[in-house]
Amino acid sequence: MADKNLTCKDCGATFVFTEGEQQFYAEKGFTNEPVRCKECRSSKKAQRNDGARRPSGGFSNNRGRSSSFSRF
Repeated sequence: MADKNLTCKDCGATFVFTEGEQQFYAEKGFTNEPVRCKECRSSKKAQRNDGARRPSGGFSNNRGRSSSFSRF
């Protein structure tokens, strides 16, 4: 295996898919090469996680109801 130059599908930048990364992908059974550069992957991941981190307006009190304070 040798390093490969790939083009990011989001920003069009060229990035290197290293020999080590290719070995890692093969060991994990991944068959597709990456399509985004590191910066675009990080940005996309942050966008996905942003929805999961929005506050719910309180927290569960273990009875299926939401509360803005805890019962001790």
